[in-house]
Order: sequence, then C-alpha cells, then structure tokens
Amino acid sequence: MRPNRRTFLLATGMSALASRSAFGANERLRLGIIGAGGRMRSLVGAAEKTGVDFEVAAVSDVYAPHREQVKTRPCATNATLHNDFHELLDNKSIDAILIATPDHWHVRAAVAALAAGKDVYLEKPVNHTMEEGVTLKKAVRSSKQVLQCGMQQRSWAHFRDAVNLIQSGAIGRVTQIRTYWWQNYNTTWIPENIDTSKLDWKMWLGGAPDQPFDTEKYNRWRWYWSFGSGAMTDLFAHWVDVAHWAMKENEPTTAFMLGDKFVQQKWECPDTQQAALRYPSYDVVYEGSLNSSIDDGGLEFRGFDATLKLTRSGMTVYRERVKKEQNPVLKADSFQDGTVDHMQNFFDCMRSRKEPNAPVEAGVACANAGHIANLAYRQGGMWTPKHAS
Repeated sequence: MRPNRRTFLLATGMSALASRSAFGANERLRLGIIGAGGRMRSLVGAAEKTGVDFEVAAVSDVYAPHREQVKTRPCATNATLHNDFHELLDNKSIDAILIATPDHWHVRAAVAALAAGKDVYLEKPVNHTMEEGVTLKKAVRSSKQVLQCGMQQRSWAHFRDAVNLIQSGAIGRVTQIRTYWWQNYNTTWIPENIDTSKLDWKMWLGGAPDQPFDTEKYNRWRWYWSFGSGAMTDLFAHWVDVAHWAMKENEPTTAFMLGDKFVQQKWECPDTQQAALRYPSYDVVYEGSLNSSIDDGGLEFRGFDATLKLTRSGMTVYRERVKKEQNPVLKADSFQDGTVDHMQNFFDCMRSRKEPNAPVEAGVACANAGHIANLAYRQGGMWTPKHAS
C-alpha cells in the first residue's frame, strides 16, 4: 500500500506541527499600517482570517486613494489617515506596525517603529542593501520588540513538514537545490492610473535620487535599483530562505549570475536570470523570466535517497531505487495561504514575547543572498567575499 502523508512522517520519525495558540481572548490588538498598496491589503486580509480581535487604528500611505481604500474595510472604519508614517508612531495606543512599502523604505520605517516601542511585521526583502541589514539586526536586537519578517513559508504547514523531512535525513544528504519562478504578468498586468495631485512623490522617493514622477517607476518599482532589486530579492529570496532554513547554512561563499533584459529594456534590473550560489555543503541554482508560467515557482531538494519537490500548492517526495508505480511515496497538498498562519504566529509572539518563525537574522540572510546574486551580475557574472562591492 502506498504510504500516505501521515504514515510517511511517522515512519521517518517526524512529529506533527506544534499547536498554535490564540492571542488574548479579551484583548483587542491595535495595528498601524505603513504602505497601503496591494500587498498590504493581502496582509490585512490574512490578519482577518486569523480570528484575532484587532482593529486598524491608523493608516499611512503617500497616495491618498490607497489609505482611503483601507478605511473601507470593517476592521479600519475608525482608522486615522496619514501621509507621514511618523505620525502613527506617536500614537501610544498602537501595539504593532505592519510595513509593506517599496523596499527602499523598509529599514527606515522598521527602525523608527522599533524605536517607538512598536512590534513590527516587515515585508520582505527586509533590507534594500546589505549595509541596511546590519542596521536592522542591531535595531531589533537592541530593542525588546518582536519583528516578524515576511517570509510566510516559515509558517506554512507543508513547508514546515518538508524542512523536518530534510533535516531528519529522510531524503538522504542534499547537495543541490534547484529553485525557479516564472511570472508571465508582463502582458496582462495593467499599471495603476495615478492621480499625481493625490501623491506625495517627494516622500515616496525618500532617500532615492530626486527625479520627476514616472508611472512605470511608481508601479514597477521592484525593477529599478533605487527602489527594489528585481526578481532576486522579490522571488528568489523566498526560495533561498527555505534552503537556508532546511540546510542550516545561510552565507554563500561564491555566487554567479547571468542576467538579461529580453522583455523590458527600460527596466534597470534584468528580467531574465540564471544564478548559482555555493554554500559550504550545498549549491542553490535559480532560473526565472517573464515568460510561460505554467510551472510558476518552486524548489527541488535532490537527496541521495529521494527528491523532494516543493511549491506553495504542496510537496511531493520521489524515492530512488523503487518501482515507478510506487512513486511518489508522499504527496501533500496545501489548503491555506501560509500568510494567515504567519500573521497568527506574529500575533502569538506579541503575546508570548517569544521569537517569531521568521526572525530578523533569517530575513537579512535571504535578502542578502539576492543582493549577492545581483552583485555578481553587476560585477561581470561572479561574486566572492573578496569582491563584495
């Protein structure tokens, strides 16, 4: 009989995921929002699905229609609206801040929130530069606040099962991890039409070079170096974080990257990438582009005894040296977006003051892996610690 998910886990010595506790039954959590675009709307939606009693007390965004849109949600009907996020931090009744701004504002906003005594949920990549990563870690570890980095795989049930299997030795020694992500949104995604009279463009730029408003840069900021770092910190960062977590090594010794602008010549970051990062005991490879996305994104852990294939939809394990009809030996599907459990973990840690599932060190490490790959690209294809800048 083909083993099911439970019998396979038991046979390899795995245990069930730790139980999750609720926030205080009689405590209402008050949240402040910095950056009220599409990703923030998803985060608030995930928070609503946890069942935790909370309200959005204040919303900050430099574009008025975004902050006004959040106020239409039942959890935010009494929220105050702000252009400058520092006004939120002066509100002593706010318990935590959710941050989903463009990347170049992440560390600035997070450090200010921590200094104001707020717990923080910070979207990934948590640091826009490697130097900012040092600043963020120091700010978190010198405070008493909880900071959850937005790598939701760390709270996603089947990702946790997969990491347990790998670390138990169930698939044998792993020496290579393949990662990939294709997103064919270039021909279907329509940029938002921006009313510049309702946008504080100077504030949006922050520390970036002064420049006139540009619709493409505002909508697709991830692909411009002053605001984002392309696919390597947007997409690859999620997958390399799972590799770091499973393999317990997060500092690459060498990186290679080929990058091209085959789809969008006006972007600064490459839209097509092939990268390889070498760690002391394993290699990670990544490929992605803005073309056919039938595979979407995922990882493959190649062990001596089995291959574990992992996506956001589930995981599958294929054993070596068994008959074809006996494979896969394990197939587990995902039934809930891990962002819900990740937000729940954040709320739980606010109550317990325990370390969250995605601590700052993990967030900085996966962001830095993407930055290192980009450094390789910008330095002719290769990076080593001797050529770190």
